[in-house]
Amino acid sequence: MKIAQAILRDELVIFERTFKEAVKSQTPLLDRIMQFIVNRKGKQLRPMFVLLSAKLCGPINDSAYRAASLVELLHTATLVHDDVVDESLERRGFFSTYALWKTKISVLVGDYLLSKGLLLSLDHSDFRVLQLLSDAVRQMSEGELLQIEKSRSLNLSESIYFDIIRSKTASLLASSCAAGAFAASQDEVLTEKLRQFGEKVGIAFQIKDDLFDYGTEDVGKPTGNDIKEKKLTLPLIYALNKLDRASRREIIYIIKNQNKDHEKVQYVIRKVTEAGGIEYANSRMNAYRDEALAILHEFEDNDARKGLEELVRYTTDRKY
Repeated sequence: MKIAQAILRDELVIFERTFKEAVKSQTPLLDRIMQFIVNRKGKQLRPMFVLLSAKLCGPINDSAYRAASLVELLHTATLVHDDVVDESLERRGFFSTYALWKTKISVLVGDYLLSKGLLLSLDHSDFRVLQLLSDAVRQMSEGELLQIEKSRSLNLSESIYFDIIRSKTASLLASSCAAGAFAASQDEVLTEKLRQFGEKVGIAFQIKDDLFDYGTEDVGKPTGNDIKEKKLTLPLIYALNKLDRASRREIIYIIKNQNKDHEKVQYVIRKVTEAGGIEYANSRMNAYRDEALAILHEFEDNDARKGLEELVRYTTDRKY
């Protein structure tokens, strides 16, 4: 991401300042937790998509900086809440908010972040940006609940899988790109084009995450975490559709009843690989990447486009 970071070097400094100001609180405990969160932010991938999308469509303005901060606020809120739901003690190599402050405080912190995001937009009349990103939060919640519902029966078609990841993962990235485009241009045609671009990148991003669970040479050590959590990901769905009935029943039985057995999980990983699930998922991921790049190439070749191209390739080439 060096190209994107270099292109946005000055803009990311302003974004950092805007975000830190947005999360400030007069409550000492809350302010300490906010400082903890700010100091452990991730790669800032989504704010970079916002700012580069804005730069592609016009000059980066105050509204674009607020949009980037809103995206980070909403994303951080969902992560805090996710750690509560998953009872996760770690986030990005550090203790999670849930690990340090437990359920009640973590839920309230997530709610605080959501409210700060709403107010950041409402106080400056960024209504269209708020609408775009609020819709993403709705879709994320619906996608998560749909995944929970379907994982209980382990009955998931490929089309429903894509419905889930389009809502659960891709919607926030799609809305991030759309928000950046609208903030800079006020142009609904450009906004929709960048929304479609972001959605395709987001789908490719999630398929890459699916592949990490199976650990080929390209993606690192297999973990089997999705199998242990009974999540039906694209490589597994493809394999289940290709295997004979007896093998399919065996795999489903292991996922339902023996998902904590390391040897059984590794057996499932081998069967998925042999059935062509890894190869198929890679091909679908690359297809979405190429569709995203095709949309991007409709725009003039400039620094913003180069930065976005790098981020697109990062989503499919990353090692973690």
